[in-house]
Amino acid sequence: MSDLIPFGRPFIDEREAEAVLGVLKSGTLVHGPHTVAFERAFAARSDALEAVAVSSCTAGLHLSLFALGIGPGDRVAVPAMTHVATAHAVELVGARPYFVDVDAKTGNIDVELLHSANIPNLRAIMPVHYLGLPCEMTAICSYADSLGAAVIEDCALAVGSTYEGRPVGTAGLCGSFSFYPTKQMTSIEGGMVVTNDAAFAATLRKVRAFGYSKSLEERSRPGQYDVNQLGFNYRMSEVEAAVGLVQMDKLDLILDLRRRNYEFLAAEIDQVDGVKTFPTKHGRGQASHYCFNIVLSSEHIHLRDAIQDKLSTAGIGTSIHYPSAVPQFTYYREKYGYVKGQFPVAEWLASGTISLPVGPQVQAEQAVAMARTVRETLERLLA
Repeated sequence: MSDLIPFGRPFIDEREAEAVLGVLKSGTLVHGPHTVAFERAFAARSDALEAVAVSSCTAGLHLSLFALGIGPGDRVAVPAMTHVATAHAVELVGARPYFVDVDAKTGNIDVELLHSANIPNLRAIMPVHYLGLPCEMTAICSYADSLGAAVIEDCALAVGSTYEGRPVGTAGLCGSFSFYPTKQMTSIEGGMVVTNDAAFAATLRKVRAFGYSKSLEERSRPGQYDVNQLGFNYRMSEVEAAVGLVQMDKLDLILDLRRRNYEFLAAEIDQVDGVKTFPTKHGRGQASHYCFNIVLSSEHIHLRDAIQDKLSTAGIGTSIHYPSAVPQFTYYREKYGYVKGQFPVAEWLASGTISLPVGPQVQAEQAVAMARTVRETLERLLA
């Protein structure tokens, strides 16, 4: 392969450029109609009553915890294998993340371990749909309800994923999505919180904009408002919302291309000895094909760097999801005293994972060739 296939590249063209230029010409760069339209479109796509646009998925998680009044002395359950942003959101409100190891079959939070943990002062559970594969939300929500805890879904990799035939994000109180450029759709940066609780959505809208008592539309005189609570500057710009709206129109095509490329890889790699791959369907969940993950067996973990180097030489970009179990990152290890071996499945995934691209930047013929190259490289190095 002469051309590098990047791990991620946004699927954008002149339509997004024209949308951005239209916003710039309008002079309304924030607090405008594109953000409202994007919220409504995403809510409809998510089968949700409300959608609240924010500056990132992390901001959405942080706002959700903050709006619930979660803080010092509280615990929030999070999986040990996720992007560090999930745990950081808990730290940012002053609560403590309680890490739960993940299921080796799915990479999602291990529900049996969650149930048996008997977590003191548990105020919320933050299940993460690992690589977009939905968690067992019925069991998680039932357990949370029995404790009076909220469920906040981390849907950063799960645009287009479904559970029991419905879009993820509203099985619990809310779900937060990411529109980072490598995700299923992008708004340059940005995120969205979906919920079926109108009062909660109203609170999120206030705290995403400094805690203003009145929005621009509600003010009888420009520039006059009160501030009756703490808040942040977590708003989405009109430029980002305009790009997001164009991406919404492309989303079905994007998801179809991702599925096609994923299936090319699966056909070649699923039967290779010495590696594990993850299902795109499990229980009542259907993933939206964020990437194709292979995990080396414990005896082959030491070969990961060599495999990545070989694939890079062949023009294939890769990534890792994620480079460490979150409690083994220096910040959490030093603060809370975690030691190696406490989260064996998450630690295995961190040590042995290689993520392959399936996004629409990968043409069909490239996907076929990439799949063959990956299989041959694995078989040669793992023999």
